[in-house]
Amino acid sequence: MNYQHYNLRLYIYFAAAILMFAGCAPEIQEPVEIVPGKESVAEALSVLKARSQNAVPMLAKGRCVLKYYDEDKKERKESLPMVRVVVNPPVEIYLQGDATLVNKAIVLGSNEREFWLALRPEEISTYWWGTWAGLDSSEGLLINSRTVFEALGIMQIGAEENWSLSNEGAFDVLTRREQGEVTKRIYLYSRSYLFKKIEYFDSKGQALAHTELDGYKEVSEGFFVPASIKIIAHGQNSSEDSLSIDLNLKSIGPKKITEGMRNYYFKRPEPRGFEHVWVNENGKWTEQQQ
Repeated sequence: MNYQHYNLRLYIYFAAAILMFAGCAPEIQEPVEIVPGKESVAEALSVLKARSQNAVPMLAKGRCVLKYYDEDKKERKESLPMVRVVVNPPVEIYLQGDATLVNKAIVLGSNEREFWLALRPEEISTYWWGTWAGLDSSEGLLINSRTVFEALGIMQIGAEENWSLSNEGAFDVLTRREQGEVTKRIYLYSRSYLFKKIEYFDSKGQALAHTELDGYKEVSEGFFVPASIKIIAHGQNSSEDSLSIDLNLKSIGPKKITEGMRNYYFKRPEPRGFEHVWVNENGKWTEQQQ
């Protein structure tokens, strides 16, 4: 396995993991019911835009399990029984996952200027960071931490003409294309317009990953988030080049974000004590010498 590509994919799918939050309200068990969908792209996107406007700052707690293969093709499993997530839309987010013997085994965050991810398990021991200004637009979907808000319904829609709408049974399907290639596909229940699945593709239209969302709960009026998520990263060469994440947060609620909290959670920590440190420069990842 190419180590740099492995590192990038690991960043991508940990970033995607923090999208999945659980609430305290009763779960919505979405029936697979075939009802008429939206009649136009504009109508469908207007629902997503309205949901984004209903998003509120949040605090969530729960657990997650990561499964992946190391460079020796050996399956690894990391159980993180204590996960805390703080969200301040639209760009500030913090996730901390603690293993039984490793405090801050995962720390992921972003603010208006920077994004970062720190993984402390011994076989990984890597820190990634970069600035939004340094990202190439063609790579933004893959390594831009703003996309972690998408499963929450907080989306940067972009140009309407890049989207198309179709219907598949109980689902409306929104597809985004850039330069003729599919880059994202969103499956929404036609009845509620909550997400069922989001698929991601690279610039050549090849599948990168998909997320499966279930058990929605209402966090604030008109704003729903999934209680559980499964993320599957597709291996480029075989099943032993893949990664999956199961996240289940049991509590979530609106949270007033104070200035002190912002300074604590959304200020990038320095990369101390890591075996590898990667920096995004002009859209490319380079490893810093330690």
